[in-house]
Amino acid sequence: MKILLTTHQFFPHFSAGTEVLTRAVARELLKRGHVVHVLTGYPGGVDLPDDGRFDEYDYEGIHVYRFQHAYTPMGGQETLIEIGYDNQLGANYFERILKTFRPDLVHFFHLDRLGTGLIERAELAGIARFMTLTDFWSICPLSQLLLSDGGLCAGPSAQSGNCLKHLAQDTQKGIVRKVAELLPVAWADLLVRFTNKGFLPVYPKQLEVVALANRLSVNVSRLNKLNGLIAPNGFIRQVFVRHGVKPELITEAAFGIESIEFDGINQRLDPKIPLQIGFIGTLGSHKGCHVLIDAVTKLDLGSATLKIYGRLEDFPDYVGKLKLLADSHQFIEFCGTFPNNEIGQIMQEIDVLVVPSIWHENTPLVVYSAQAARCPVVASNLPGLAAVVEDNVNGLLFDSGDSSDLARQLFRLIHEKNLLRRLSAQARIPKSTEEYVDELFSAWRAV
Repeated sequence: MKILLTTHQFFPHFSAGTEVLTRAVARELLKRGHVVHVLTGYPGGVDLPDDGRFDEYDYEGIHVYRFQHAYTPMGGQETLIEIGYDNQLGANYFERILKTFRPDLVHFFHLDRLGTGLIERAELAGIARFMTLTDFWSICPLSQLLLSDGGLCAGPSAQSGNCLKHLAQDTQKGIVRKVAELLPVAWADLLVRFTNKGFLPVYPKQLEVVALANRLSVNVSRLNKLNGLIAPNGFIRQVFVRHGVKPELITEAAFGIESIEFDGINQRLDPKIPLQIGFIGTLGSHKGCHVLIDAVTKLDLGSATLKIYGRLEDFPDYVGKLKLLADSHQFIEFCGTFPNNEIGQIMQEIDVLVVPSIWHENTPLVVYSAQAARCPVVASNLPGLAAVVEDNVNGLLFDSGDSSDLARQLFRLIHEKNLLRRLSAQARIPKSTEEYVDELFSAWRAV
């Protein structure tokens, strides 16, 4: 079978959870004798001409088509918000791929900057189409259901007025930003509604407001044109159903991971002082590494070390703040990244993995990798994490964003005899990529 996978970014330049999952599925499909190609996005230059935004390369035997997007007008579109979720240039490129590669099936893992228009093009071509929901991008313009102040968001308001407030606070300065901060959501909804109906005189960024007003309805209507969606947990399923996705389209299936190699016996003993703490993930504020650093500084000096693994270049301003927080603490180390096939070795070098996310997580793959290594996980008590980490059974949970509560749980691991050993022994060995692909095939065959 010929299968086309899509993701917003891909190896070798990007290696976060969605990329790892996409690559793992592609490799497993190749092992089974299928022909697999990948379409990915890539942040290209703003000065690239439209016909210069496409190229192709091969990675680990996978043929990759690449669309180099940017926050700039392209393909006859001027509105940047619309370009982000309904990119016509990207959709035209996708249509050409469908005509030349002629896949039997398309499975979308992410559509940021590629656009949900790809779903309609696949439908028009009569090709079976599925999607794994790896985050909330289709619902939330910023993907993470987070408010400007770091609080959790329930999703777009009646007219997406709260999204308008958030984007204005993040992108504007001076009086516009101040007004956005003070504007009640109900008033912002009215502003969006009147703008979309054409009741207001022309004002700056008006077309962006219209694009934002239509974003949710356009995306949801296209998701409902899929043959099926795969949700990694019940919480993500509930969010999408609440925003209009047909519940009968969604199947729940936790992610799988590729097998992990270990050098020695995969068992955990009580830690010796200092406790070896690890963080592995994107160094963006939504992943909450600042919460972890603050918690470690509350522990007795010398009772714990912290190794932080993640790309330092992606969010330099945030990384700068992290380094300031950690500056006077010799037991905190920024370790950069490592090849994905070394995850087993990294897990063996730490006593506990901490996942301090402050957004509604999608169950990051690193949690499953830790469980495969029987490395206990201390995680924010959020639905996507609590679905996998059961408090005081195979890990520990703490109040999201609360560094004191996180420090309390780390203190327990340091001082409670047999706690780490008990949590390790009760680790739930995760699903393999092979099993996950079997579940994808079950969904595909149903159609």
